[in-house]
Amino acid sequence: MGEKDKSGGQEDDGDRAVQVWKIKKVIKALEQARGNGTSMISLIIPPRDQTSRVNKMLSDEYGTASNIKSRVNRQSVLSAITSTQQRLKLYPKVPENGLVIYCGTIINDQNKEREVLYDFEPFKPINTSLYLCDNKFHTEALASLLESDERFGFIVMDGNGALFGLLTGNTRTVLHKFSVDLPKKHGRGGQSAVRFARLREEKRHNFVRKVAEWAVAQFITDGQRVNVTGIILAGSAGFKTDLYTSEVFDQRLKAKVLKTVDVSYGGENGFNQAIDLSAETLGNVKFIQEKKLVQKYFDEISKDTNKYCFGVKDTMRALEQGAVETLIVWENLEHKRVELKNAQTGTEEIKILSKEEMQDMTHFVDAETGVELEVGEPELFVDWLAAHYKDFGTSLEIVTDRSQEGAQFVQGFGGIGGLMRYEVNFEVYEEPSEDEDWEDLLG
Repeated sequence: MGEKDKSGGQEDDGDRAVQVWKIKKVIKALEQARGNGTSMISLIIPPRDQTSRVNKMLSDEYGTASNIKSRVNRQSVLSAITSTQQRLKLYPKVPENGLVIYCGTIINDQNKEREVLYDFEPFKPINTSLYLCDNKFHTEALASLLESDERFGFIVMDGNGALFGLLTGNTRTVLHKFSVDLPKKHGRGGQSAVRFARLREEKRHNFVRKVAEWAVAQFITDGQRVNVTGIILAGSAGFKTDLYTSEVFDQRLKAKVLKTVDVSYGGENGFNQAIDLSAETLGNVKFIQEKKLVQKYFDEISKDTNKYCFGVKDTMRALEQGAVETLIVWENLEHKRVELKNAQTGTEEIKILSKEEMQDMTHFVDAETGVELEVGEPELFVDWLAAHYKDFGTSLEIVTDRSQEGAQFVQGFGGIGGLMRYEVNFEVYEEPSEDEDWEDLLG
């Protein structure tokens, strides 16, 4: 399990999604691990901390652990502390986003003990300091890494003014607000009624125009890129509808509107109420994005554009050509990537095998010579793709089977496929069968 994963730096949304998926897998594996005694170390060092301080703390802990009465537990704890110190030497200073180390002796399914060591720099800052020795790993602090970084913009409008807010994870921020004095309806009749109605309509229109201008200032960066995942329009009366249907409302922002909600208040109270009323919609954004992605894939198939691939074999061929623009993989794909070596000939090959194929020993014997092949450590194919997808110039989308589209993708297309930049004729790659030869194929 020993692994060093440098995953800091600037990433786009796709990269971030892959990193979150990796952290989820790490947390799941760590949570399931159990050991005897208190030999499992959980160490989290926040950014700007000093490795020298942590080293001194570990040395002090080593001295304390030397007094543990149980010989077996004492040796396990001292071994874990020493391994942690050795791994810490690889980091002259604490990385930009902090450092996470888990080390200890765990008991596997066969009731055998083995030492594991896992260290990585989080993909975003982890502002937690932790050192614990226990019979399990403590992963609670990693939960902050899973919190959504998606930004949702809120525009709250009522007859007294407008508020522009931002929601990121659990943090709400008021970006800007302004007041307005709009004339109320009144029962005055006569000639003045038409004039008052006209003035009132003109002021409402100016208010909507001002809100539209401020929306661009708050939610479009450098006049080019929308900086939020989605926008919620909230308000009383018809202001929010007036804004949405208005020609002055920027079309780029209009495309990002997820929902309009009726609120009883304006200002910050209205902002809080709008967050509550749109919680389910915001929670489903990832789900909706996933449905759209898989539907786009199905659309390519129904149009028969040949700019799609599915299955391990064809997808790998397309990847190796650099033809895949978006690689789509089911998060629980069980295929494993195995490196095989023929000891006699020195030749090596790589196979990607399903769970059933892994049980079939013919895959591990050379077909021509009958020699049993040396098998390297099998690696989950989806893990390998998550580590190497950038080598193929593609973006990676990891999907679930919780939506109808996702389930169809898994059952009908094997849980792996891609949207391609250009057509690839996979038939060209088919090798002749035993009763054919190249002369027959070439006619």
